[in-house]
Amino acid sequence: MRGFVSSRCGRCLLAVPALLAWYAPAVAQPLSEQELQAQLPSLTPSPATAEPASPPAIVPDPALGTPLVPLAGAAAETPPAISTTDAPAPDIRYRVTLEGLAKVGLEARFKALSALLSKGRKAGNAAQVSARADEDKALAERLLRSEGYFDAVASTVVGPVPDKDGQLPVALTATPGPRYALGSITITGAAPEPRGFALEALELKTGDPIVAADVEGGEARIALRLPERGYPFVVVGQRDILLDGATHVGDYTLPLTPGRKARFGGFRIAGDEVFDARHIALLPRFKAGQIYDSRQLDDLRQALVGTSLLSGVAVRPVATGVVAEDGTEVVDLEVNQTKGPWRVLAGGLGYGTGEGFKATGSWTHRNLFPPEGALTVSAVAGTQEQSVNAQFRRSNAGQRDRAFQIGTSVARQRFDAYNAETFNLNSSLSRSSTPTWQKRWTWSLGGELIASRETAFDAARADRDRGTYFIAALPLQLGYDRSNSLLDPTKGFRLTARVSPEAQKRTSGGFQSYGRGLFEASGYFPISDAFVLAGRARLGSIVGAPRDDIAPSRRLYAGGGGSVRGFGYQQLGPRDADNNPLGGRSLTEFGAEVRYRFGNFGVVPFLDAGRVGEKSMPSISGMRYGAGIGGRYYTNFGPMRVDIATPLGRRPGEARVALYISIGQAF
Repeated sequence: MRGFVSSRCGRCLLAVPALLAWYAPAVAQPLSEQELQAQLPSLTPSPATAEPASPPAIVPDPALGTPLVPLAGAAAETPPAISTTDAPAPDIRYRVTLEGLAKVGLEARFKALSALLSKGRKAGNAAQVSARADEDKALAERLLRSEGYFDAVASTVVGPVPDKDGQLPVALTATPGPRYALGSITITGAAPEPRGFALEALELKTGDPIVAADVEGGEARIALRLPERGYPFVVVGQRDILLDGATHVGDYTLPLTPGRKARFGGFRIAGDEVFDARHIALLPRFKAGQIYDSRQLDDLRQALVGTSLLSGVAVRPVATGVVAEDGTEVVDLEVNQTKGPWRVLAGGLGYGTGEGFKATGSWTHRNLFPPEGALTVSAVAGTQEQSVNAQFRRSNAGQRDRAFQIGTSVARQRFDAYNAETFNLNSSLSRSSTPTWQKRWTWSLGGELIASRETAFDAARADRDRGTYFIAALPLQLGYDRSNSLLDPTKGFRLTARVSPEAQKRTSGGFQSYGRGLFEASGYFPISDAFVLAGRARLGSIVGAPRDDIAPSRRLYAGGGGSVRGFGYQQLGPRDADNNPLGGRSLTEFGAEVRYRFGNFGVVPFLDAGRVGEKSMPSISGMRYGAGIGGRYYTNFGPMRVDIATPLGRRPGEARVALYISIGQAF
């Protein structure tokens, strides 16, 4: 009945009178009307209370009749501010002692992650200290189990009151227990070949401690290595380690679904169609039918990024369902392209003793003539040189990193060695290195047609004579590179040979033919992580014509930031009666640097040597030397260079100090 009555439904409330009536007979008999009236009190007032006393008269307050003051004229008084900020409670400082982690080599890792040790060893209240202690207890146990101590137990004790130095003592004690080792190592679900690749990549051995980082790293290597061995769709399952508490050994089992072994097929295009499948097929370093290798996809993606026409690119394998007779499946590569900016403005500023200031600017449309047909218009404005250039370049012309280019330029030059106004038409076909693919062998074949009006020194008249030269040249270059970087090498070496057969006709002279040759070698030797010893040598020669018959702009010169520092541009070598450089037919240069790098900065002391001779055979007789020091600031596109140098054994007319500002190492 209690539940029924306490219920809140309407029927329950209506049932209450009936319930009371059901109980009434058992309580009392009903009274008659006369008996009920007799028991009621009389309503007639008694004489003592028939005339109540009158209340006292109310006297009105005179202030209530006074008119209220308008709100606009009322004087408001700002109540005094009541501070609701309680004084901050003082921090509780505590001291932490650790036990049991150092002997298993985990104390340093624990300290780096500890909540107790990362908060300055102070807290707002004791509850915070206890919470941090609980967090560190769980951390210690996780670290121990990650190293194979699966029975490890950690405990913390927080002192009730500070000790005599005012710090609350906190103690963490870890009991590692026995360390578990790997028992059997089993990979299931895979054929013998992929299972062997997986075991090789796993790099786990029976008896090794069960270390979480080693196990997870091995499984990550499986996911990486199998696609490199022809299995693009490998799936690594969830490991199972069965621990035996008696022997402290864990049997490791890893399910593996390698999928079919695959071979490269064709290409599919997705996203913005900047390149079609035919052009993309020029870029990979693999051929259709070769065993799949995921590293080739990374290389292809970098080659596409290197075109500078894409802001984003993704390459992924796509199953075709086509199975060859040997059981391998053909997979296509889907290339998803996102178009990037194609128009570029660029500029630069430099200075060199003997060259003066030089500002450069250029505008480039990288894909004006698709695919990868770029047009660049550039200009140079300097104190001694001004020029305008236009260059067309077709990158990846029929082959990756093979470029065809044709260009023209008009230049005005005012150097101490010569004055010239030059028109140049040039073309070349080359195979060059890129940051994506630094090649061992590079080459270039080219042609030049030059018309140049120059002021040359006439030995017979002991004076300078102005004439126009028409020159045809076939420059050839071959390079061999074993260095470790294009922009900032620290080890290895480079060899470069240039040969240029040339024919020349001067308006007031005869027909001349000669050959220009230049050989360069540089080496880089790391002394330590911070120091690199770098050296170079350069030999040049012109054969087939006397020096004074060769146009001054085609002779050999030395001196400057890329040559012998300490001397101005082209200032080294024979001079005329006015002490102006004449150039020569032979060149010898050497240089050495000690490159010290700290962070993004570097200091480079250096010594350079060089000589220009009138004869064709290079020689070391009469070498001149320059020494100095430079600063480097390293960026992602190469180091910025500032060098200051002085000539050793300075002669009259030579500057005491030479300054060079540029981008990139001197060699």
